[in-house]
Amino acid sequence: MRHRVFGRKLSRDINARKALLSNLATSLIVNGKLETTVAKAKFAGPYVEKLITSAKKDRLFANRKLASVLSPAAFKKLVSEIAPGFSERHGGYLRIVKQISRRGDNAQMARLELLEWDKTKSKAREVQKVRKVRKVSKVSKAKVIRSKVATKPKQNPRKSASKSAKSKKS
Repeated sequence: MRHRVFGRKLSRDINARKALLSNLATSLIVNGKLETTVAKAKFAGPYVEKLITSAKKDRLFANRKLASVLSPAAFKKLVSEIAPGFSERHGGYLRIVKQISRRGDNAQMARLELLEWDKTKSKAREVQKVRKVRKVSKVSKAKVIRSKVATKPKQNPRKSASKSAKSKKS
């Protein structure tokens, strides 16, 4: 009997389970879907939903926890696209669809996929607009600096130092 026994072990030690969760979450967020066994899909589902809920909060500590678990590409996509897209939804971000059994060992397979999110609310578009504005301002600043440099006559610091040394000797 499994009275008061929490979680699944999946025949792995704790470090292997953490790595499995991290890898499943990363590939699910980057690709939008993944095909795995039913046991792993049920194991990773609640974990990924908690990651999405944490990303929706958009707090510094939450983002640091997410960055420590996910790859940089998955972290950026989760924070900038997926979490803002699910801002109106309260849970239930994933779907588990059972597939046919695997040929080699007859394991029951499932497809774990993210539901559609509102792509108009992504932060990526806002960031791109800000970058364009910054690039223009940097270019205009560079032109101003170049024009100031062009008006000043160039002086060689070595020559001025050597002239002052010669004048001290005589």
